[in-house]
Amino acid sequence: MKKTTFISALAASAMLAGLAFAQTAGGVDTLRGAAVDEPVAVEDVFHQDETRFTRNYRQQPPLVPHSIDQYQIDLKANRCLSCHDWTTAGDRKAPTLSMTHYLDREGNQMDTVAGTRWFCNQCHVPQADAPALVENTFEASN
Repeated sequence: MKKTTFISALAASAMLAGLAFAQTAGGVDTLRGAAVDEPVAVEDVFHQDETRFTRNYRQQPPLVPHSIDQYQIDLKANRCLSCHDWTTAGDRKAPTLSMTHYLDREGNQMDTVAGTRWFCNQCHVPQADAPALVENTFEASN
């Protein structure tokens, strides 16, 4: 019992000594480049491009050519449907949803959007002219 207590005390003192050394070693900078309470100006690295991008492969979900920052999409509401539902798309001059969005899990046609297709932004994302984050050698299909 005394041996384990001694080993525990030795490990704790070594940990505290290591922590003290790490704090005094210096040279540690924040990734942010400023203190937590200081505001940091962020450059716009991309802009919303409102002209439609072409699709790069078959079955690619269309990209959204407008901002969706203030859109509410949750269990009770879906702002996308105010323009893109089949009942309103013609009046709003917006593309209508594919008929696949109105099929339930068993393939039955419905008048409302299926629950499996309710959260639009799980497949459709806003298009942006943004720089690649990593090297990419993807080539669009013919």
